[in-house]
Amino acid sequence: MRCGDDVVRPVDAAVDAAVDLYWIPLGAGAYVVRASGKVAEAVVARVQRRQPDRLYHSALEVRVPEGRFVVEQAPVPDRDGVRRGVVASGPVGVRWAGRARIFRYEVRCWRDGSIPDLAHAIGGPVRLSDDAVVASRVLAELPHIPVPVWGRDELDTGEMWNSNSIVAWALERGGVDLSDVRPPPGGRAPGWGAGLTVARRAATDARARR
Repeated sequence: MRCGDDVVRPVDAAVDAAVDLYWIPLGAGAYVVRASGKVAEAVVARVQRRQPDRLYHSALEVRVPEGRFVVEQAPVPDRDGVRRGVVASGPVGVRWAGRARIFRYEVRCWRDGSIPDLAHAIGGPVRLSDDAVVASRVLAELPHIPVPVWGRDELDTGEMWNSNSIVAWALERGGVDLSDVRPPPGGRAPGWGAGLTVARRAATDARARR
């Protein structure tokens, strides 16, 4: 079974279901990513005249009657995307570079998959919903996710598109209440707002068409 419209079907309310969010420090287990992230945040903080924040990468675990799924954006390690439940892919940095695998990202909806550096997640899972219908909707939306250039603002949201954008987009499109969802204290999740903006824009357009 794959993520997509076929995930959504009548569900038994008694079946265990959950949408869990993890906040993972940017670059946990990867020194270069961690160091470059700190440098970038220091520059942004100086321009905005504030203290630098800790940066976070987000990931999801979604449980539905059919099983447990990992939802995350990650680099493309090889061509076997089916094994990792890849539902979409896009370029990194500049669009023309996306012809090479090392300059592409993938969106995973991976049954029984793993999240790299999950052990570094701050505070453990944040339970966002235990509604089986909502959890199924989150998974069903993923194959329809936009795939603009990672690290750029091609969709005119005022913020770059990245892994946090993908998680926020999926949750918003799935109908999860995100009004009180925040990174851990003293932290920031760049790109989160971009995902919310794009998801809400699509919902507004759909209502206007109706």
